Amino acid sequence: MILKKAPLLTALICLPFSGIFAQKSRKHSRNIQKDSVAAAKQDPKDSASQSNPKSYQTLLKNAKTQSGIFKVHQVENDYYFEIPLSLLEKDFLLVNKISSVPMAVNELGVNKGMNNNNKVVRFSVNRLAKTVWVKTIDPQVESPEGDAITSSVRDNYIGSVIENFKIETWAPDSSAVVIKVNKVFDGTEKSFNDVFDDLTIGGSAKTALSGIEQVKAFSQNLVVRSLLSTSFTGEGSAYPISIAVTTNLLLLPEQPMRPRFGDNRVGFFSTPRWYFSDSQQKVETRELITRWRLEPKAEDRQRYLAGELVEPQKPIIFYIDPSTPPQWRPFIMQGINDWQKAFEAAGFKNAIQAKLVTDSADFDVDDVRYSVVTYAASSKSNAMGPAVVDPRSGEILESDVIWWHNVMTSLQYWMRIQTGIIDSAARKNNFSTQQMGQAIRFVSSHEIGHTLGLKHNMGASAAYPVDSLRSPAFTSRMGGTAPSIMDYARFNYVAQPGDNIKEITPSIGVYDIYAIAWGYRWCGVDSNPWKEWELQKKWIAKHQNDPLYHYGEQQDSRNVIDPRAQSEDIGDDAMKASEYGLKNLRRLVPQITQWAAEPGDSYEQAGKLYMAAIGQWETYANHVMSNIGGYYLENPVAGDGKNAYTPVPKSIQQRAFNYLKDQAFKLPEWLFAPDLLAKTFAIQSSPVGSIEYGPYSIKRNKQYDLFYNLVSDSRLARLFEMESVYGSDKVYTAATLLKSIRNAAFAPTLQARSLSIDERTTQQNYVDVLMVSSDKLLEKINKRAVAPNLPQHCDLTPGAFRQSENSLRSINVTSLARTSAVSAAKRGELVRILNILEKSKTQGNEETQNHYLDLILRIRKHLTMD
Repeated sequence: MILKKAPLLTALICLPFSGIFAQKSRKHSRNIQKDSVAAAKQDPKDSASQSNPKSYQTLLKNAKTQSGIFKVHQVENDYYFEIPLSLLEKDFLLVNKISSVPMAVNELGVNKGMNNNNKVVRFSVNRLAKTVWVKTIDPQVESPEGDAITSSVRDNYIGSVIENFKIETWAPDSSAVVIKVNKVFDGTEKSFNDVFDDLTIGGSAKTALSGIEQVKAFSQNLVVRSLLSTSFTGEGSAYPISIAVTTNLLLLPEQPMRPRFGDNRVGFFSTPRWYFSDSQQKVETRELITRWRLEPKAEDRQRYLAGELVEPQKPIIFYIDPSTPPQWRPFIMQGINDWQKAFEAAGFKNAIQAKLVTDSADFDVDDVRYSVVTYAASSKSNAMGPAVVDPRSGEILESDVIWWHNVMTSLQYWMRIQTGIIDSAARKNNFSTQQMGQAIRFVSSHEIGHTLGLKHNMGASAAYPVDSLRSPAFTSRMGGTAPSIMDYARFNYVAQPGDNIKEITPSIGVYDIYAIAWGYRWCGVDSNPWKEWELQKKWIAKHQNDPLYHYGEQQDSRNVIDPRAQSEDIGDDAMKASEYGLKNLRRLVPQITQWAAEPGDSYEQAGKLYMAAIGQWETYANHVMSNIGGYYLENPVAGDGKNAYTPVPKSIQQRAFNYLKDQAFKLPEWLFAPDLLAKTFAIQSSPVGSIEYGPYSIKRNKQYDLFYNLVSDSRLARLFEMESVYGSDKVYTAATLLKSIRNAAFAPTLQARSLSIDERTTQQNYVDVLMVSSDKLLEKINKRAVAPNLPQHCDLTPGAFRQSENSLRSINVTSLARTSAVSAAKRGELVRILNILEKSKTQGNEETQNHYLDLILRIRKHLTMD
């Protein structure tokens, strides 16, 4: 299969472009890259039209013509755009959307509805060359009209020409220019769309196997659908790949929306903006949040400002893809409509609406005039909510939720593993429509939150005390597991049998309502971003000490800095929450075959549920581990009394280690019950089929991963950072951590007894982790795989991570890693272990002595001591 040979696709967040708006009370240029339209409006008979080989009537004699933003003429297989001179130098947004994909690309997570490689372009006439040029514009900078620095800004931030078209003819009244556009849509040129490079497939389209399938012209945009074909070569074989791409050319609003500045204490996606002026002593840098343009109608503005709910001039409307199975449509629509209460807090009623497609004649899910929940037939278990943004202001013009059919697989495993013990309806292989529908509803709400501009708030769940999650009154009053639907606070795994918890899923909460009001409340026609910024800071200050309103930026799951902002966790104490979770997991494991295999069924589904249970055990361990070497991260401002960096208290880090020693260093025996293993091993689904894992392999692999993460370079480096600032007596230290692991792993050796196979595995894993990680520490270059520029806000695979590292806050502890204390600590630990082994090599039975000799040889060779 191609899937096995294509590069791994790691999806990224596609950050919106920059914005433009008027600054304070001064008059600003609307764009610093302004070209003259006047030249193009001169008499065309003086230039290109005199040299055209064909007249307008001759060229387009047999054309089929559509009228829209441009006239589109089709002459057999050739397409011509008739661009009015009035639209030259206007801002257009070029949006490329995936419309259909082959199986190999589908299995890599690329599906219909994704957009990529969006860019702002302008058309201009180059009279000397008798061509139309297309320039890309990146409106990230702005300066006041009339300031001396503005001429320098224009010279230093010009647009770049990406394409040119021969002028084929002019309109009879000289009001428009006609160009042939085939080459930018049929794969000949990559200037408008470079889909294969964007997907890291590489290569160019084969023009003989590619072409334009359809062009539609509308009043504000054009839609061009193309089929582009190439081949991917891997391991000496070539594999054909064809992808249908729909390109939208959308005229941006003449008057951009008034933007709003971002604040890193509220989680909105944003785009950078730089302001230059003569009065500055340094350039002013801002972030503009991405949001829809919600404004009261002119006749309702005074009522709105008086506090009355009014309908917006243009509501946010999401259409449900007609290919969505009918039984799930109501639940997806409920997930959308649930956001009504958040917009009411911003002063708007009926601001967001979900609709079915009743007239498909003029409906196209790839048309950027429509925001659509696009249903993707795929085995991938995921959902996401990217947006198309006006780069000049941060205005969301259109959003899509990409809904993979197999998302229900993840939902089912989560509910069975996390809540099956307290909810009998969440046990069987197939749920009722209502049971699955409610889970679909919460995923729908989460993804719609992204389309509204909200980022993940992984710190929200830390606002709830763990024991409160066992309270029916508390969970009913708060509406679930966290104060934000934008957390990955999946289901309530803390609740125990007999607690009678009913609210076990996340829902739109206190933080979400607050964030929408903060980003969307309209402040009047006379307002500007700087005035609004002062109001926004006051809104934050009202709640700055309330944990329900805390924003915890998502962490890289491979390197969590702030243990409060983790994926998949709930509650304010990872150790206590995980202990409750383990109690339920221990109750569940003996029932796996009963839950997942009806009479006459194979045990494959039981094996997959068993793998999910092991994964949940691992998730609990990782939640706890993140406290070791962790910092509580804040974004303080002067006067709020907060610190930016607070080491996790020493006592909490010690509790975290104790949990790992008791619950994770040796995988619990109940997780590998012989009665269960007689029926099924743990089974993992994969693109090549189901893979069965034996218990010994599972134990080795899971324990190895745990040790590797526990003594990771970044974790140890953060412990050394804490020690250097606060002193070894005030913080949990790297030396304490390594010594504690050693004492736990080599306790049976120090007791001079024979080792079991699991005890030997523990020592092998720890020694190997120290050797491998110290080798990597000395590497000079850390090569990273290239990732495609695709929008991705979520990955529903437990523990997965699908955001650009550069988009997340972190602490850089990697500089000069080879000279840090980490290398010395790991090598010193190996020497201490070697001393223990040398003294013990003749103790125990034959298997134990062989094990000691093997470790001695490995360590000595690694340290080049022979």
